[in-house]
This record gives sequence, structure tokens and C-alpha cells, in this order.
Amino acid sequence: MKLKRLTTLALYVTLSLAVYAVESAIPPLVPIPGIKLGLSNIITLILLHHFSLRETALVLTARILLSTLLFGQFMSFLYSLSGGALSLLAMFFICRLLHNKMVFLTGAVGGLTHNLGQLLTAFALTATPGVLSYLPFLVLSGILTGLFTGFTAYFTDKYLLPHMGRDDFSSSSSS
Repeated sequence: MKLKRLTTLALYVTLSLAVYAVESAIPPLVPIPGIKLGLSNIITLILLHHFSLRETALVLTARILLSTLLFGQFMSFLYSLSGGALSLLAMFFICRLLHNKMVFLTGAVGGLTHNLGQLLTAFALTATPGVLSYLPFLVLSGILTGLFTGFTAYFTDKYLLPHMGRDDFSSSSSS
């Protein structure tokens, strides 16, 4: 991987971590555990459109690891990694299926699958069927927050990033 590209990916890790830190300081929107905006997913959506799956997964994994070390605990690592991995794979396939169009739909699928991945992890760890009662709330919140992050990623990519010289760093080739 070229140094310029690696540096750009490191900057995206930093940006994603900063967005995560800001979101962590925001009080919960609803009194249901596990529901949050998922603002760092904006960075993942942008990366999926300009970088390879491997590079996007590298940034996502680095952000999850660093955010766990700085703000969380080991259990949050398991939940974040399972939700993030399932979400990334689903969004990758949706991106390819829709030819990188309709980012808002990709975001909705990402939010939904992230919550499903976390719910499945909770069920696997606790073996308590009661955790599945969160399913309707997590489905609805995942779709709504995913739509929000998808629209935000679309407008950020369209209006903000072209003015920041993004095209110099983020060609779709993978190294």
C-alpha cells in the first residue's frame, strides 16, 4: 500500500474515532439500550464508495479497536465488531448491487444489519430469549438511523469532500 494512501486511511480512522467520541458524549436519544445514531458509519459509507472493501474494513476495525481501548470495555468490542462486520458486508453488497447509488438505502441496510449483529451477539452470549424482544425496536431504529447516516454520507461526499481534494487520494484502485 502506498504511503499516501495509508496516510489517508489513517486520517479516516482519526476522523471516525473523533465522530465516535462526539457521539459518545451525546445523551441517549431514547431510553432503550443499544439505540444510538451510529454517526461513525458516515465515514464507513464514504469509504465504501472510494476505497476497497479491505481498506474500509481496516479503517472500521481500527476505529472499533481504538474506541474500545479509549471509551469502552471488552464486551463493547464484541458487540461493535459483530455489528460492524455484518453491517460492512451487507453495505458492500448493497453498494455493488445498486452500483454505488442510493447511499441512503445502503445506510439503512447498514443500520439494520448492525443492530441485528449486535442482537445476535447478545443472544449468543446470554442464551436469553428475552433479548430478542428488542428486535422490533432495533429494526426500526436501525433503519431510521441508517437512513440519516446514509443521507449525511451522501451530502458530505457530494458537497464537502470534493472541495477537500478527495480525488487526489481515493481512487477506487486497491493496492
